[in-house]
Amino acid sequence: MTTEVVEIPGYVAGTWTIDPLHSTVGFTIRHLMVSKVRGRFGTFEGTVVTGADPLQSRVTATVDLGSIDTGNAQRDEHVRAADFLDAEKYPSMTFRSTGVRAGARGNFVLDGELTLREVARQVSFDLVIEGFGPDPFRADDPFKGARAGFTATTEINRLDFGVGDSSTIPGGALALSEKVQIVLEIEAILDTGDAA
Repeated sequence: MTTEVVEIPGYVAGTWTIDPLHSTVGFTIRHLMVSKVRGRFGTFEGTVVTGADPLQSRVTATVDLGSIDTGNAQRDEHVRAADFLDAEKYPSMTFRSTGVRAGARGNFVLDGELTLREVARQVSFDLVIEGFGPDPFRADDPFKGARAGFTATTEINRLDFGVGDSSTIPGGALALSEKVQIVLEIEAILDTGDAA
């Protein structure tokens, strides 16, 4: 199978700051092997540098583990505790890219190092570049607030990071699946170097 990178309409090289108001860091995990629990982290930050060659781009990001929100406060407290994330001892999860490569159907693969509970593992995100565009509210110079959009997905094994255990329920099924799907919907703002 061959892979081919398609031309990216409106592509802009530069440094971009992730906009947390218009971005989502979410995850999904199977519960009791019959349903899925979805959650998100409300506090995070990061930088995307798009290279003149898209394959020379890079990403860094930090997620506040204490900001987890699964829609249930009691469950959130349990996940923050030492049994799972241990957010008091390990307050952040970080990602640092190590490369970008061409993927299937004109998309990309973002490789990098994910660190959680001080355990670092190599992960690969399927990356879709959603587009680039000007800020319609900046009539003076729309590209002072240019926006870029990205969707990235991957799957990790939580046990690789020491998150939770492999407890089973009657019948032998896992109470929680080992696999966790991570879904990122990112909007980023071009840094023009202007003083605030």
